[in-house]
Amino acid sequence: MLKSRKVSARGDSTGGAAHYAFGALEDDIIIKHRLLTRTTTTRGEPPLKKLQKKFTSLALETEKDADNYADCERLARAFLQELKTFELPLVKTKAVIDANVREKENFNELNDEINRKILEAQDDIEDLKKQLEESKVERKHKEECETIRKLIAAQPPRSETQKLINELENEIASLEAENTASSRTLDLRKKQFALLLHVVDELQNTIEEDQKSMLEEMRMAAIYENKNILEDAAGGSAEAMVID
Repeated sequence: MLKSRKVSARGDSTGGAAHYAFGALEDDIIIKHRLLTRTTTTRGEPPLKKLQKKFTSLALETEKDADNYADCERLARAFLQELKTFELPLVKTKAVIDANVREKENFNELNDEINRKILEAQDDIEDLKKQLEESKVERKHKEECETIRKLIAAQPPRSETQKLINELENEIASLEAENTASSRTLDLRKKQFALLLHVVDELQNTIEEDQKSMLEEMRMAAIYENKNILEDAAGGSAEAMVID
C-alpha cells in the first residue's frame, strides 16, 4: 500500500497536523490505478512495463520480412510466459478482492444483525421500563391495600361495632328525652319564677301601701295625742287661774 505524500509546515517541530499533496479521494484514485496497472514496484522493473516490452518486441519481430519464425515463436513464448507471470498476481489480487468482498458482505450482515439486535434490545428496554413502572404502580396499590387491610383488621368486629352503635343510639335517645324533660321543666320553672316575681312585686306594693297607711295612722295619732296634751295643758292653766 502506497502512503500519501505529506508536506509538513515549515518550522513545525511538534508533529502538528499533516498537509497532504492530494486529497483523500485523489489518493484513492491514484493507488487504485497503480494497483490495476501494476506500474509501481519496490524492486526491479514494473511488471506492466516488462510485459509491454515483450509485446513490443514480438510485434516488431512479426513485422519484419525476414524468415524469423523461430525468433517470433521464441518472443511469443516469452510474451506468454510474461503474461502468465503478470496474470498470477492479478489472480491473487482477484482472490483477495473476492475475499474482501465476502468479508465486507459478512461484515454488513453482521452489522445489520447487530443493529437489529440493538433495536430489539432498545425495544426490550422500553418494554421493561413500562413493566417496571407498572410494577411500581401495582406495588404501590398493594401497599395501600395492605395498609387499609391492617386498619380494617385493627377495628373491632362488625357485631361489636353495631352493638356500640345501638348503645350510642339508645344513649342519644335517652339524652334527647332528658333534654326534652329538662326543657319542659325549665319552661315550667320560668313560668313559676315569673309568677313568683309577679307575686313578690304585688306583695312589695302591698307592703309599701301598708307602710304608708301605718305611717299616716301614726302621724294622725301623734297629731291627735299632741292636741290632747295641749288641750289638757290649757285646761289646767285655766283652773289654776280660777283658784287664784
